Amino acid sequence: MAALIRKTASAALVALLLGLLGTAVALAAGDPNGADTLKADATKAVNFSWTLIAAFLVFFMQAGFALVEAGFARTKNTVNILTKNFMDFCIGGLAFFAFGFGLMFGGSKLAEGLDIGNPLVGLSGFFLTGDAYDVGTNMLWLFQMVFAATAATIVSGAMAERTKITSYLAYSFLVSAIVYPIYGHWVWGGGWLATLPFGAGAKDFAGSGVVHAVGGLVALTGAMAVGPRMGKFSADGKPRTIPGHNMAYVVLGTFILFFGWFGFNPGSTLAATDLRISVIATNTFLAGIAGAVVALYATLARTGKADVGMACNGALAGLVGITAPCAYVAPWASVVIGALAAFVLMGSLWLVENVLKVDDPVGAVSVHGACGLFGLLAVGIFADGTYGDVSGLIAGNVGQLLAQLVNMAVVTVWALGTGYVLFAGLKATMGLRASRQEEIAGLDITEHGVQAYPADEPVAAEPAASGLPATGSTSTAGVALA
Repeated sequence: MAALIRKTASAALVALLLGLLGTAVALAAGDPNGADTLKADATKAVNFSWTLIAAFLVFFMQAGFALVEAGFARTKNTVNILTKNFMDFCIGGLAFFAFGFGLMFGGSKLAEGLDIGNPLVGLSGFFLTGDAYDVGTNMLWLFQMVFAATAATIVSGAMAERTKITSYLAYSFLVSAIVYPIYGHWVWGGGWLATLPFGAGAKDFAGSGVVHAVGGLVALTGAMAVGPRMGKFSADGKPRTIPGHNMAYVVLGTFILFFGWFGFNPGSTLAATDLRISVIATNTFLAGIAGAVVALYATLARTGKADVGMACNGALAGLVGITAPCAYVAPWASVVIGALAAFVLMGSLWLVENVLKVDDPVGAVSVHGACGLFGLLAVGIFADGTYGDVSGLIAGNVGQLLAQLVNMAVVTVWALGTGYVLFAGLKATMGLRASRQEEIAGLDITEHGVQAYPADEPVAAEPAASGLPATGSTSTAGVALA
């Protein structure tokens, strides 16, 4: 198995190097220093700054995911969770650089070097060479790379505490290189979903479908393939609660994710000169807080307890739900969308555990998968026609609802289908699940050789010298410290 892993890694590295060598010879016809771009349009400076700052905010969301997932996991798997969240954007970033970006945006003509592609797949922009060696193309790449990393990291929570690290890292590469970009091309790269002949085509402003539904539905296939954690379900199939170890991590991580969403949604304008960013930011905030409030009070009414974990997931559900329609709806609609997303979340959590019998430690399938699909639907219902000529049912446009329903069906089939093939392949080759002994001991020790919270060990006593007390002993009583 180790030999297979080494051969796979070596082959991927060779392919990457050959690709770099093969494309680096192309002469750059873009604008790699930005002088011509700025001369042509002085407003580019502020728009570049806005988009890059938004990219930095979305990048920081990785810290939020890491904390939320680690908090919902047990102590013995903390390092494993942190490793996955750190490495998936590293490995996924290289995959998106080499393959994903070109597959996603080739043919979109959104920036230099992205001219070649068709409605199914992009065919230019690989390795950011040639015409793609351009300030505008690099800006777009960085902004889109952190979105790809977000989609990849969603899966780690659903498969937490029992998945082999090597298989997870292989998954991160493949999702960032192929699964996420091809569907993304259909919606954001000028592909066939964006040009549907009804409504304004499929619309997903900041990624309820492209990022969250893809990540959440692939997470469902991963969690099903790896199976539930030991002890999650009783002999009669009833789910048991396995408490996480640190709610402070969960709440702090949610704050970071909420903050990062102001890069996620308003940043998707790619322009600070588009003043709609104020409405988008307001809608983002209102949907998030509405989701949190509804989830908390619904849980309080049902159980008599104010569950902050559910409130955090409710906020994330509202944020996921507003991500697609954030630019197209009025503030009042964002409150409704956030509130409804909380109910979608709670219904999905019950369905996943009690009907599908899937173990999802952090609720990733429900927060991102179910609420991502709902976000696509919300565009078709609540878009009011005030931005981008996108209007839904409330504005009397049935065509947009139809386009969104088609998009929902396509992303469901694509994500579940490719996720199934991906994880079935990994399971048959590298293996997905840690052994029973490794799961009992915890993945921190067995896969990483380090603990997040090591117990204090006694300090070994040094031999006394020159009549001084031994190291680790008191100077008065001579009693060794434990």
